[in-house]
Amino acid sequence: MELSHIQDLRKPKKLVENRISFLGPESEVSIYDTYLPENLVRLDADQLMYCGMINGKKIMHSELQDDQVFLPHESFVLAPGETVDIDFPEATVDSPTTCLTVEISKEKVLEITEKLFNSGAIQLSAEDTWDSPGTVMHRHHCAATQRLLNRIVKLFTENHQDRDMLIDLNVSELIIRMLREQERDILISHSIQAPCESNLTTAINWIRDHINEHLDIDRLCRESCMSRSSLYAKFKLRLGCSPMEFQQQLRLKEAARRIKRGEVVTSVCYDLGFSNLSHFCRRFKIIYGCTPTEFRERIL
Repeated sequence: MELSHIQDLRKPKKLVENRISFLGPESEVSIYDTYLPENLVRLDADQLMYCGMINGKKIMHSELQDDQVFLPHESFVLAPGETVDIDFPEATVDSPTTCLTVEISKEKVLEITEKLFNSGAIQLSAEDTWDSPGTVMHRHHCAATQRLLNRIVKLFTENHQDRDMLIDLNVSELIIRMLREQERDILISHSIQAPCESNLTTAINWIRDHINEHLDIDRLCRESCMSRSSLYAKFKLRLGCSPMEFQQQLRLKEAARRIKRGEVVTSVCYDLGFSNLSHFCRRFKIIYGCTPTEFRERIL
């Protein structure tokens, strides 16, 4: 993420969570720099808070989930009223730990959620989303979301003639992406709890159970009682990808989990059905922003 144009504004006034903020319509962007190691620094979310890691590493402590390592190319979402405590194990003056937050008003989130729900674009109502107490969401975000965050920072920090309108459009896109991810998580979780509830949950669960095997689309159609065209249409509508892409995503997520446990990268690659280590590393870097080896070094 390019921040050189605001380098003068980022000159530290304090060494832990030095903050600069930019106000937009129903939203606010802040950039935090920390220049020395520190533990248990409190962060409170007054509005829905989307956090994106830019540089370095944080460890997030929350009562709602186990401790989480927070790295670049990852997102951390807090519902209004939630709190986390943060450790900064690697921060230095020469290489500060840097994080971006986008705070979005509850009214804006509700507006976008209701529009999508009423149009049938999503099946989540406002009550089902993370914009309610008791929600903390941590995930790796894709390259498209990273590009969106870059645009948001650029719009907030530059004096464009259509600044407010463009900010509103891009913040709306960020909300839509979060809603899609939340709907997807609920669907995948539901496929584990009730795999036979629908054709789609059956297909999702079958792919999960055969994650390390070549995906036979014809067999998947038979197992889920769907035609090929219906299978692809439902995956695209509800998950935003094809069945094969979905299997790749599950494989890479499982690979990251196993690498975090300290398993050997080569073993993880072939155990999960990848036939080529170079291909595995390229796919992993697209999703996680670094190679599997670099990811392992960051975590461990």
